[in-house]
Amino acid sequence: MLEKVKPALRVKSAAFDGEIEGLIAACLSDLRIAGINTALTCKRKALIERAVILYCKANFGYFEGGDRYAKVYEELKIRLSLAGEYRAK
Repeated sequence: MLEKVKPALRVKSAAFDGEIEGLIAACLSDLRIAGINTALTCKRKALIERAVILYCKANFGYFEGGDRYAKVYEELKIRLSLAGEYRAK
């Protein structure tokens, strides 16, 4: 997932890998708490990855519009939690 998130954050250096990996883990935990199955099957991968990228953009710290990314992440999380195929079993 790190290789997908870093370009979205416009990060090329490995200097922030630890922080980004922590954000990825926090996002996946947040999604699981909301009852979302985060197993990255081909069918679900794109929306879960998008949620992780939005979460990281909202929380990485230097992006303008972090509040906007946080709002979009929350909306996507709600939709995923309501969609049957994304519900954890």
